[in-house]
Amino acid sequence: MAIKKFAVACYDTEDTLFPAVEKVRHSGYKLHDVYTPFPVHGLDVAMGLKETDLHVAGFIFGLTGTSTAVGFMSWIFTSDWPINFGGKPHWSLPAFIPITFELTVLFAAVGMVLTYCYLNQIMPGVKKHVFHPRQTDDYFVVVLELNEHTNEAEALEFLKGTGALETNVQVAEEGWWYGRWDEQEAYELA
Repeated sequence: MAIKKFAVACYDTEDTLFPAVEKVRHSGYKLHDVYTPFPVHGLDVAMGLKETDLHVAGFIFGLTGTSTAVGFMSWIFTSDWPINFGGKPHWSLPAFIPITFELTVLFAAVGMVLTYCYLNQIMPGVKKHVFHPRQTDDYFVVVLELNEHTNEAEALEFLKGTGALETNVQVAEEGWWYGRWDEQEAYELA
């Protein structure tokens, strides 16, 4: 994982958060993420995020469940263990419908939950950098990613101009990693 610099700004209300996110998005700074203590309706649009493709993953997982059910039942009842049920055919699609439905729902549900956890990085054992201790309490935290061409002082002044209560620069590892929460990580800029 790459160690990067981030400019962090804290806001206390949604009324100051939305205009700040809009200004950051249109200013040319790279918006890393926005952390809020509760879901904020319309923030994804303000951040310019595209709609999720989780429903496509659900369809693919459901299709996998359907083909697994039909494939295994076809193999079992025609090749592996063909049993004569009162002269009925070995391959009977109407008899397969209940199990096919159940496996379709099971594969789609479990697959979508695992995909959601992976995409949002909320699996057990995942460790992420906390940019402000009150980001899950009552502060709205906007994080900008700084590169070698970005002037830190200008970025902090820009964030203060958007109505930020607190601003600072932090060095952290980008992304998520596995680790223990009780061990303190030491980061140095390479």
